[in-house]
Amino acid sequence: MIYLDNAATTPVRREALEAMWPFLTGNFGNPSSHHHVGEAAAAALKQARQSVARSLGARAGDVVFTSGGTESDNLAIKGLALGNLDTEAPGHLITTAIEHEAVLETVDYLHRLHGFEVTLLPTDAHGRVRADDLRESLRPNTRLVSVHYANNEVGTVQPLAELAGIARAAGARFHTDAVQAGGWLPLDVTALGVDALSLSGHKLGAPPGIGALFVRGRLPLEPLLHGGGQERGKRSGTENVAGAVAFAVALELSLRERSETAERVARLRDEFIATVLRRSPTARLTGHPTERLPGTASFVFPGTSGEAVLLELERRGIVCSSGSACAAGSSEPSHVLTAMGFAAEVAQTAVRFTLSASSSADEVALAAASVHDAVAAVHRLGA
Repeated sequence: MIYLDNAATTPVRREALEAMWPFLTGNFGNPSSHHHVGEAAAAALKQARQSVARSLGARAGDVVFTSGGTESDNLAIKGLALGNLDTEAPGHLITTAIEHEAVLETVDYLHRLHGFEVTLLPTDAHGRVRADDLRESLRPNTRLVSVHYANNEVGTVQPLAELAGIARAAGARFHTDAVQAGGWLPLDVTALGVDALSLSGHKLGAPPGIGALFVRGRLPLEPLLHGGGQERGKRSGTENVAGAVAFAVALELSLRERSETAERVARLRDEFIATVLRRSPTARLTGHPTERLPGTASFVFPGTSGEAVLLELERRGIVCSSGSACAAGSSEPSHVLTAMGFAAEVAQTAVRFTLSASSSADEVALAAASVHDAVAAVHRLGA
């Protein structure tokens, strides 16, 4: 099997597994307990928080551990929008039409139940947000702008620091969903200029069920979960100590290896793209041609069915996807591709390939050759 669906999830790194194992066995205490077993867990949690903060160029007190990217997005957007809110004037939110559902559904919730006005920024044909569109959309009552760092379907990377600077100059807070960027792109929150940043562990070598949210300084943040007041009152519930330890290790290692890994994987990605486009002339690359994640190559194959191509690829031992794993099984075309200007029938032919640090040149070459064979088979079947 050649696994090319790393944007959906990644295998757990051995180093992360080894780091978390003691906190699933001998050091299993509740970090809120005031005895030596609980205190050992609390010390490990503190160390993990400090490690994540160093990786982000942040203060430890600005890091909140969550259950993953979806919760981090929800806490950032709802928390910042509702924190210190004047109930008579909810205000205005800005995001993009190609965000992950965790952002779009959260913004829709705030619109429906709390009366926030919402602007969905368009993108160009490559999925990039235009700075002028953001400038023109900002209002005096804009409370929050949320723009992802890199798109989960097509891999396009946004000009994040520029966009964050525009928002903050207008007095609006800025959040980014950096779930897909983790391990691939710089994450220094000061350089990026963001007020909040969401990450998910299982995208960078930690297990599912752990994530983190950076929230700058003392910004008012309304919690989603109420209870024992853990995470400095920002996220109640007994902390996932083992997960936090694994997350901290995986994040630190991925960032330490980032430059070398990204350069090597980007070369493999470019070779993969060139081979697919050369051997399958009807294929069209989606996303920005250069400003894209190192490991992401996404195509549409007009005249086919994306699901049929996926099945043919799996028969040949190539595991990939049609886009976001969270939308798998949906009969609707990708909202990302349609927002980028693709017709619905073309959007439904999409196939996404996402490489990892462990992807080899031989695997990528074989996968690229298999794409042509799979597409040809689907054409023969008339699917």
